[in-house]
Amino acid sequence: MIRKLKVTSRSSPGSSFMPFTTPHPATAVVYLIGEAARLSGVSTANIRYYEKEKLLSAHGRGDNSYRMYSKQTVHELRFIRLCRAMDMSLDEVRTLLGLDLANKTHCATARTALDAHLGHVRERLAELKLLEQDLKGLRERCDGTGATCNLIEALHAQADDLSASLAPLGKLPAQQPVKRRVTRHV
Repeated sequence: MIRKLKVTSRSSPGSSFMPFTTPHPATAVVYLIGEAARLSGVSTANIRYYEKEKLLSAHGRGDNSYRMYSKQTVHELRFIRLCRAMDMSLDEVRTLLGLDLANKTHCATARTALDAHLGHVRERLAELKLLEQDLKGLRERCDGTGATCNLIEALHAQADDLSASLAPLGKLPAQQPVKRRVTRHV
């Protein structure tokens, strides 16, 4: 999770601003996608996806048509990985990536984005609490001593209720209750 990621000099409070720029091609250290993936902890498939979603700036290709990545891009990938580990959406990550840490007005934008994300996290926590209560209620339905499993029976009943609620009104023919197969394990 997040706590295992190291704080880089760019993310520490005393660091100086370095804009997201591509160094001069003749002096730049470049990595192929596999090396960039290894250094950033982001899979090659996700790197390609982030490029497609325009989270990463355009990169050059070598004579062999392989993608080339700079140290700055590897840092951006680590930044994306950190934000995604905090369950931020791609749009939230895109917003934060586009901000200049030396620009005071961008600080307010970053705080606003983080506050909005915190709101989403709190909503999700409330949903998870409800889910926990539902699961505990289901678990209490079956102690394993009955002839059939009340827990599985309750799940089937909820699935039937779902299908009825998802069908357009007046479109479902009258249904007979589904006979559930009872298997006994000896």
